[in-house]
Amino acid sequence: TRKFIRNPLLARRQMVVDVLHPNRANVSKDELRTKLSELYKISKDQVQVFGFRTQYGGGKSTGFGLIYESVESMKKFEPQYRLVRVGMATKAEKASRQQRKQRKNRAKEHRGTAK
Repeated sequence: TRKFIRNPLLARRQMVVDVLHPNRANVSKDELRTKLSELYKISKDQVQVFGFRTQYGGGKSTGFGLIYESVESMKKFEPQYRLVRVGMATKAEKASRQQRKQRKNRAKEHRGTAK
């Protein structure tokens, strides 16, 4: 890890994570979360990793890691989509884009008050 920063306002520690993985295409985020949780002696549920890019030629990846003080602070400050990725939240199901547009246009046909 490099550029290690404590961020008390968001109740977390932030860092750039460098991963060396010779003879492998890449390393799964789940594996990285487990490794970081062991390294910093905390629960895996408090760790979030994202933004990994594999260096040209392979063998090394660099990304971003966040370690929250508690699971509650992680749920409070992390974006919803990242919580969904790690299984801490559920994605709200919405109608397809075409159905939403059709509903919008049907609503435009009826003006005024209902009789």
